Amino acid sequence: MRINKLLMAALLAASSLTVPATMAAAKDMIVIDFVGEPNSLDPHVQWNPDSFNVYRNIFDNLLTRDDAGEIAPQIATEWKYLSDTEIEFKIRDDVTFHDGEKLTAEDVVFSVKRITDPEFASPQLGQFNSIIDAVAKDDTTIVLTTDGPYPVLFAQLTKLSIVPKHVVEAVSKDEFNANPVGSGPYKFETWNRGVEVILARNDDYWGQKGVFEKASFRAVPDAATRVANLQSGVSDIVTNIDSDLAAQVESSGVGKVLSARTERVAYFAMNVQKAPLDNEQVRLAIAHALDKEGIVEGILGGFEAPVSQLVSPAAFGYVEGIEAPGYDPEKAKEIIAELGDAAKAPFSILTAPVYDQRVVQAIQQMLADVGFNVEIEMTDMGNWMQRMQSGPESIPQTAFSRWSCGCQDADGIMYPILHSSSGWANVKDEELDATLDAARSTIDSDKRLDLYRKVSEIVASKNYVIPLYQASVIYGAAEGIEFTPLANENIFINRIGWTGE
Repeated sequence: MRINKLLMAALLAASSLTVPATMAAAKDMIVIDFVGEPNSLDPHVQWNPDSFNVYRNIFDNLLTRDDAGEIAPQIATEWKYLSDTEIEFKIRDDVTFHDGEKLTAEDVVFSVKRITDPEFASPQLGQFNSIIDAVAKDDTTIVLTTDGPYPVLFAQLTKLSIVPKHVVEAVSKDEFNANPVGSGPYKFETWNRGVEVILARNDDYWGQKGVFEKASFRAVPDAATRVANLQSGVSDIVTNIDSDLAAQVESSGVGKVLSARTERVAYFAMNVQKAPLDNEQVRLAIAHALDKEGIVEGILGGFEAPVSQLVSPAAFGYVEGIEAPGYDPEKAKEIIAELGDAAKAPFSILTAPVYDQRVVQAIQQMLADVGFNVEIEMTDMGNWMQRMQSGPESIPQTAFSRWSCGCQDADGIMYPILHSSSGWANVKDEELDATLDAARSTIDSDKRLDLYRKVSEIVASKNYVIPLYQASVIYGAAEGIEFTPLANENIFINRIGWTGE
């Protein structure tokens, strides 16, 4: 049997996981302010950042990524291909869930089958539905079978959280969400809805233990309030701050700014099944109306970088040389004049508080400047998520969005947004579907890159979506925090140190 080449790389990568400062130096509780509270703490039910960054500390995943972005072991310690469609994983034998029960291969199999069950309807289904079977050979060995060669499998498995079969089968979905049991470095303690989730350190954790006894994840919707909390010492890390607030932190001398360009891409989404966005010329006019450079430099302070494709340079599948329609407001006006009433139908931009409203307002103004009749529709993040993933009939006319799959692979963003089988998609393009299917079914990386180039060229020519920029993640942090922002935006509490300053 031939050993998977990723095995050696993963084992080497595991050695580069960040080791935080000594436990003795840490404060008792780290407080992190997010925009909103989690939609769910059941890891198979939701995957937005405010949910993921909480439950990711409660649960272990089959695989993980180190701080350099390389795939590394977690519950799986090693793996090998038995064939192009069968992969065997060895499972750690020293892991217990927070209720004291041992984690076995059966729990891994159960987790795989739960998240891939169409009736369970996980929003992550499109990331895992190439897995058609999971079998436990013994307590520490599983075999996953895919419906063909699936090159994204290992990247996606860094997001597969392992849940305890004996708990999930004994309670309702709502009960498990209200009291999640995992095997991760932190245990669920309390959830004060609308206020905070508190986790307690798992002192029996098999891996790197956290330096903080407890962690509080708080919902603080207003960004200025989050920064005020940081500067008053109430919070230790605040997320989702913009360039203006980052400048405020830097100039104040209280706290520090930590940032990294990510795999996340910001884009202007359009439902191409609904008027007036079903008109290709209308979409071209929109593409010419949007000044990506102006947004990045004039609003976002240069933290971000413009992109012409729906893939970030931090992800596999990004290719050089993709040409998309450039900023040309005069051309946009000409197209609108030629279209007449067809371009004058009003439409709205759906947004949510988590997004930078300066950008949304700038987009609205740029579109209005060339003659479009457009307004902004604000909603909460839960409603935004529901409407955006409910199929072409319900997906709004347009929306501002930023997408990250957490897998750092083009499949994780292109497939759900563009493939007609996805609830997030409204595009119906047979050539696009076929190309996306081919890209996720060959393990030849060169062929995959060629296919993703073709996808990006189709999207750029049809303007099915308008990629805007590679997003940065910007945090404010207390001086004593030791934290490396990651391209996948994960926040691992057991990788955060404290210097005591």
